[in-house]
Amino acid sequence: MRDLEKTCRIAVVQSEPVLFDPAAGTQAVVDRIDTIAAEHPSDLIVFPELLIPGYPHGMTFGYVVGTRLPGSREEWGRYAAASVLVDGPEMALVGQAAARAGAWVSLGISERHPVNGTLYNTNVVFAPDGHIDAIHRKLKPTGSERLVWGDAQDHYFPVSQTPWGPMGTLICWENYMPLARVALYQKGVTLYLAPNTNDNPEWQATLQHIAIEGRCYVVNCAPYIRRTDYPLDQLVFPEEVERLPEVVYRGGSCVVDPKGHYVEGAEPLWDEPGVLYATLDLDAVASAKWEFDPVGHYARPDVLDLRVNDR
Repeated sequence: MRDLEKTCRIAVVQSEPVLFDPAAGTQAVVDRIDTIAAEHPSDLIVFPELLIPGYPHGMTFGYVVGTRLPGSREEWGRYAAASVLVDGPEMALVGQAAARAGAWVSLGISERHPVNGTLYNTNVVFAPDGHIDAIHRKLKPTGSERLVWGDAQDHYFPVSQTPWGPMGTLICWENYMPLARVALYQKGVTLYLAPNTNDNPEWQATLQHIAIEGRCYVVNCAPYIRRTDYPLDQLVFPEEVERLPEVVYRGGSCVVDPKGHYVEGAEPLWDEPGVLYATLDLDAVASAKWEFDPVGHYARPDVLDLRVNDR
């Protein structure tokens, strides 16, 4: 491992989305970055999966096996129009906020491809000067997500070379793909970002396992979503949302250290939006590899060899 800066000040933002409204959602992100910079300066600021324009939990977009209900294309089209371009004005505003804060910023978006008609579940990482340093598209959307977002065709395993070591991302249930995790371990990640929409207790066990397995810090950033966050008056099938519980996602954002323990100040946050602030000790990464290094002394490349078609 190369020499790393000893500490990283992190802010994990458990946000409440502004569903279907990219302008308001972007402004909320920018305001939050500015507030963090003014009140609690941080080196790394992390936002949830698909924060802009929000994760449409419970919505079917009128799609059933073999056909689509009347109004379904209009419903999906409204969400597609609310999705954003990586090189669009929304991301430019976030980049400017990152530069003002002098911080690395990770943000989940529904990406509208500039050429084809496909949406992607994408995580964008901004460097402290505001430029986009990494774009990761979810390899395989989960379950019925595949009716909304496509499989990544590129941007598989990018890492950002931060002062605290390589930083990479896997989104939500990508983290259950063992070989995808190893692809990041092979790049030496010390900071492993896991933006997601999971609020079940089993997910916390997954995060702890990954931290122990990868000997890295795992940053779990989830949204807090209420039924009232949906624009019911704009939906073709509002009854789908009306069936949801009052609190759709409880959150559970946290940071786990390389030994599988919650970092002080970044224990799981439940049932409210908020920001977790913590200081990460990067010496803990190197010391944890003494006993187990998944791609070093505890690997057997003569027996097991992972080849990654990375692009």
